[in-house]
Amino acid sequence: MIERHHFDSGLCLLTEPMPAVRSVSLGAWLTRGSRHEGADRAGIAHFVEHMLFKGTASRTAEAIAQEIDSIGGQLDAFTAKEYAGYYVKVLDEHLPRAVDLLSDLLLNPAFEGEEIRREQGVVLEEIKMVEDTPDDLVHEVFTANFWPDHPLGRPILGTAESVAAIDAPALREYFTGAYTAGNLIVAAAGSIDTPAVRELIGEAFATLSPGGAPLGNSKPSVAARVELRDKDLEQAHLCLGTRGYPQSHEDRYATYVLNTVLGGSMSSRLFQNIREKRGLAYAVSSGLTSYRDAGVVTVYVGCDGAAVAEVVDLVVEELRGMKGAPVPADELQRAKDHLKGSCVLGLESTTSRMSQLAQCEMYFGRQVPLSETLAGIERVTADDVQRVARDLFRNGALAATLVGPVAGETLSPAQLELG
Repeated sequence: MIERHHFDSGLCLLTEPMPAVRSVSLGAWLTRGSRHEGADRAGIAHFVEHMLFKGTASRTAEAIAQEIDSIGGQLDAFTAKEYAGYYVKVLDEHLPRAVDLLSDLLLNPAFEGEEIRREQGVVLEEIKMVEDTPDDLVHEVFTANFWPDHPLGRPILGTAESVAAIDAPALREYFTGAYTAGNLIVAAAGSIDTPAVRELIGEAFATLSPGGAPLGNSKPSVAARVELRDKDLEQAHLCLGTRGYPQSHEDRYATYVLNTVLGGSMSSRLFQNIREKRGLAYAVSSGLTSYRDAGVVTVYVGCDGAAVAEVVDLVVEELRGMKGAPVPADELQRAKDHLKGSCVLGLESTTSRMSQLAQCEMYFGRQVPLSETLAGIERVTADDVQRVARDLFRNGALAATLVGPVAGETLSPAQLELG
């Protein structure tokens, strides 16, 4: 049974025992991400994540690595647009050591000058790696143009200039303001005893600063821009997209089904028509990205430069088709069964259960039972999918980004008309 506990400091603890396993996944989720940093500090949320692994008042970076290895555990972290996560997976017998280690990282970072300079070099290489990874780069360029002049449009890593300007005072100022009890959710799933976990977390995080007022986020405005970036590559990388729905939107289940039919599975329309029937691409898919107040539906294709015009026409044809006719009953049921199977299989590990606990708390303020999700998917009708398609795939709403050997290539407004 899932239990939720709020400490006096404001820290939230979520627990879900899984008696059939021996592992425990423990995560601390910060409800602050790159969206919550100013343009002059772009990348600082991600940089703090890096620095928390570079030593504390009592542990060096090497000691941190050795300690997690000595108990056969896994320790990792990530930064997203609206949150950051720090998590550890260990055998149940090592949970006290995992709690001690994770709390030390989050409460006592050293932010030592030489480590900061060294890590700036690491992050700058990470930024270069995105530039050299075209399927990542095309999404970064697309997002920057889709949500211009808004934090959601900026890269999580920041820029070379903003990262180079980060220093110890800036790190401490951001850390002190963001890493507070009211901004943190601790989640644990696996072979656990809930009262024991509550006691461990209460003691380990006792010195965590209270507070954590909610931030006022400005909703981004969408721009249906076309961006072509010529780059010396073997393939052209195409990203097409329209407005999507926020995380808690009432039509989210219909959107999940729409995405699965469109390009979210091997039997999807885009995969079958572009890859299987015509052999125009190896990688072709659609995806959903949702935030508190915004979302985007994207289609990605990596193809030969000479095939770009044909691929664009095929994608636009499928988007129009989703609007123009209801999804046939067998195709609709196949998409729903695929989604339901993915949901169930995706929650079989302690790490995925832990992540689900935290994300439900962040976006819904409650735990959404698997049965509710499965029922929501099953309720979706063909009319729902068509209605959502007509809402999202409006004429003039399609943005496009093309990266690769595209000198002389054009994408006209007529090509992107959705009718």
